[in-house]
Amino acid sequence: MKILMVLTSHDTLGNTGKKTGFWLEEFAAPYYVFTDAGAQVTVASPKGGQPPIDPKSDDPNNQTPSQNRFKADKKAQDVLAKTVRLDSVQAKDFDTVFYPGGHGPLWDLAEDPISIKLIEDFYNSGKPVAAVCHAPGVLRHVKYKGEPIVKGKRVTGFTNSEEEAVELTKVVPFLVEDELKRLGGLFEKAPDWQSFAITDGRLITGQNPASSEATAKELLSLMSTKAAA
Repeated sequence: MKILMVLTSHDTLGNTGKKTGFWLEEFAAPYYVFTDAGAQVTVASPKGGQPPIDPKSDDPNNQTPSQNRFKADKKAQDVLAKTVRLDSVQAKDFDTVFYPGGHGPLWDLAEDPISIKLIEDFYNSGKPVAAVCHAPGVLRHVKYKGEPIVKGKRVTGFTNSEEEAVELTKVVPFLVEDELKRLGGLFEKAPDWQSFAITDGRLITGQNPASSEATAKELLSLMSTKAAA
């Protein structure tokens, strides 16, 4: 199984003067779910090379087992340091795509024509698309049969209350929950910071960093079901 993971290249948190990027747990946990299952993982980002890690995601208080494993794993660190450019990959070369979150994707991947077309190519060819936390926001301009890809679909993502809790409601370019609802998504959520993932057809979404592993496992489950069909 060949899985493409797509990370942000955006490192500036709006006009705050602070740094952002992707959330480390949201890369590390799915990466190990996939590789432990024997999948071949390719990691891409708009600019290629080392994508920016959100400093807060690597805070001592935010460490997880997968992050600790990553920090002892030189091979995985090398994969992350040498992401391929997003414009060099094609959906036909992979079985599925997974988008980790962090605030960064709201600025670059959500508006990136290459990312938008890539997701449409995966979905239109019958391949699953998965995104966790803020990354469901990258679906905002993605269409399927002329309609928003999330329209009429059960979806989740970083909630308004979680964004309020991190005090970035006025900083982000849009609120993931509001945007998915505006597009006709059937938004569902668990209590703040609890693991929650939804599969609706070929679309898989997770709510927050704690949902990273569950979202990746949902994707693997769907892929195994497809393979057995």
